[in-house]
Amino acid sequence: MKLLATTIIALMITISMQAQVTINGVTLPAKLKVGDGNISLNGGGIRKKAFFKLYVGGLYLSEKSSDAAAIVSADKPMAVKLQITSGMISSDNMSEAILEGFEASTGGKTEPLKAKITAFVNTFKKEEIKEGNVFDIIYIPGKGVESYKNGKLQGTIVGIDFKKALFGIWLGSKPADDDLKTAMLGK
Repeated sequence: MKLLATTIIALMITISMQAQVTINGVTLPAKLKVGDGNISLNGGGIRKKAFFKLYVGGLYLSEKSSDAAAIVSADKPMAVKLQITSGMISSDNMSEAILEGFEASTGGKTEPLKAKITAFVNTFKKEEIKEGNVFDIIYIPGKGVESYKNGKLQGTIVGIDFKKALFGIWLGSKPADDDLKTAMLGK
């Protein structure tokens, strides 16, 4: 009987670890399809500024990790899913925030990545951002970072150097939001 109870508890823990998560009314799926495989939700949280909840962000990895530096440096499939939860976000202020994020992520050394950063920021300017929009930013080794808005491919930026700077926006030593970083790392 003890063995049966232990098995049931272990199964429930395993299922709950693989379940989707709902944060601030946004459901982050347990898995995302990347290429021929899947990556799993590592953690998710809310990006806040002042008193505003701007978006829900989820980090997806091929294997769970709470080591931000290792994640940023890894040449493995990974993704960040962002769902806009505030009408305060526009294409212009999202673009500005991303530029500030790259500055922080690279320690102000954005010049070598300038063309790539500009191309990435322009994906947010193609069409006005609205509350409810979903952005999937997916890194595929050997291919680059694919950016999707509401499931539609917006562009692809090549290079692990760009990927490291981009993921550093959320996971670097000066992240966009410390609490969101902690939540994405599953802590």
